[in-house]
Amino acid sequence: MSFLDKKYREVITRAVCGKGRKFTQATHTISPSHRPSSILGCWVINHLYNAKKKSADTVEINGSYDINIWYSYNDNTKTEVVTERITYCDYVPLAVKDDHCIGDDFDVVAKVIQQPNCLECKIAKEDQKIIVEVEREFAVQVIGDTKMYVKVAPKDYEHEDDDDDSWDFELTDDELSDVNPDFLSHKD
Repeated sequence: MSFLDKKYREVITRAVCGKGRKFTQATHTISPSHRPSSILGCWVINHLYNAKKKSADTVEINGSYDINIWYSYNDNTKTEVVTERITYCDYVPLAVKDDHCIGDDFDVVAKVIQQPNCLECKIAKEDQKIIVEVEREFAVQVIGDTKMYVKVAPKDYEHEDDDDDSWDFELTDDELSDVNPDFLSHKD
């Protein structure tokens, strides 16, 4: 196809040039100020993240969240909440990518499929530590400039289906037989 072909035009537009998804499980060790007797609850809150294109086929997501653990100590006679800020860096491979993107101006959209949440929280057998397993999942899209070719209709192009008057809007006999002639005569 010639660049100057009058039947086609090159259109440059923003489009999704890559997609990826990643599921992560992480284990964190938390050190409370007292030796825990039992775990009463565990919550993952305050999730923050940002994403950027790292290479031709990878997106980097940097983020953080807080782990709050409510635990008892002193033979279950006292309780306390310990909070620890966790930072992470996930590399999401692009499973789908378009090698025809133009330039280096990319936008990255990262969507959380699974917010970080606690899978398991348990007291370590040794020391006075708590082991927390957390899961999270992201889907990413890389958006960039790409080129596409579109066929151009000639100036004198008129298609008879483009005229609304050419459409047949008349009722058929089957449609008329379904009409209830008394539906307006009923008074409520």
